[in-house]
Amino acid sequence: MRSGKGVIALVLLAVVFGFGVYLARQQFSTVPDEDHAQCTVGKVSLDQGQLASASTIAAVGIGRELPEHAIVIALATALQESKLRNLQHLGSRNDHDSVGLFQQRPSQGWGTEEQLLDPRFAANAFFDALLKIEGWDSLRITEAAQRVQKSAYPEAYEKWADEAQVLAGALTGGTPGSVECATPAYAEPPLPAADHLRGDFGDAAPTVHASQDTLVMPVADTRSGWQVAHWLVAQADVTGVTKVAYRDQEWSADNGTWVTKTSISNEVTAQVLPAR
Repeated sequence: MRSGKGVIALVLLAVVFGFGVYLARQQFSTVPDEDHAQCTVGKVSLDQGQLASASTIAAVGIGRELPEHAIVIALATALQESKLRNLQHLGSRNDHDSVGLFQQRPSQGWGTEEQLLDPRFAANAFFDALLKIEGWDSLRITEAAQRVQKSAYPEAYEKWADEAQVLAGALTGGTPGSVECATPAYAEPPLPAADHLRGDFGDAAPTVHASQDTLVMPVADTRSGWQVAHWLVAQADVTGVTKVAYRDQEWSADNGTWVTKTSISNEVTAQVLPAR
């Protein structure tokens, strides 16, 4: 009996410890990042670092020609696991060896720690796992996410379903002019915007015509145009984008919002700071 009680005590201790680590990660990941601008997507508020992560996840899904539902599942998962923050190993606060946007574990075959801290690699790894689940596209968001993540809290993903739907709708181009950010704190010097765009969207990236500080991107249709335009706003603080225009709307870093202009363009244009 003593042995049985000892085992039970050890199990309870492990559960309590695991839950404590889980709460610690959740608290850590919600700390505002003052180095990034504050953004809104509909009624969802994020800082620009979080929004940039969301836009990369969406762009990877778009590049793979995945349905919006797959992107919603991925975003809900990353919101739950990291609050869309690319978390490195947190030492004693870490859940085993979990890292990155999806808290994927090198020891479980997801990839190396370095790979999993690359948001593109992490998003591709998540989508690879999701697509292996039979009938994933007919499952509830939390059920599909749980099949991939195998979390101790299987229903936790569902609370992010609404936010994920809003983000996915905007980042896949379904809700024009809905991604807005205040003046970003630009990286010095910024990443090359065109290269970063191609890296996220892959084969779905538009051709980029660059002339001094201006990028011009012909797009196939309005939806893909807003995918690119919203991505440019979401990634502005790392790419040095100061202005984006598409159709009759223009966003600038000065005011952070979309305003109506008199002319209409079927190409997405952006003004950028000199890249490194």
